[in-house]
Amino acid sequence: MKLTPKQQKFADEYIKSGNATESARLSGYKQPHVQGSQNLEKLSVKTYIDERMAEIKSKRVMGYTEAVEILTSIARGELKETVVVGTPIGVEEVKKEADLKTRISALKEIMKRYPGNDKLVEQQIRKLSAEADIAEANAREVTDNGTANEIRIIGFDRKAELDERSETS
Repeated sequence: MKLTPKQQKFADEYIKSGNATESARLSGYKQPHVQGSQNLEKLSVKTYIDERMAEIKSKRVMGYTEAVEILTSIARGELKETVVVGTPIGVEEVKKEADLKTRISALKEIMKRYPGNDKLVEQQIRKLSAEADIAEANAREVTDNGTANEIRIIGFDRKAELDERSETS
């Protein structure tokens, strides 16, 4: 059943105030106290109010897509936060993008929502960590004059191999 314009006005006012008598009065009913309660008993009016309330409620609650969009804008540095900074003449509000720690946290939260990528990301992190360890080890082996003490190939000590060859020759 479709609502009359007066019933729709009543329902919209009731959603705003929660007061049936006042809503009926604002909608133009001659006996607001009686007609307000009668309208709330009508199935079509109740259904309309319930549907609109559900719609309003769903707009208030953040959905999955909106949450990921916000996390993405944080990770990209697009979302700015206001911070208060002390200056020689007082304080000032400044807009700044999220720091790296916050951006990394946002990236982690996004990645949790894509579980199929976990193994790939895990392996990439493992590879980067291994490469960093190798670079750090090689940097420690460099002497003060900038030359390497020994030649290293990943997983093999080339100097020991060359020493063994010279001993057997």
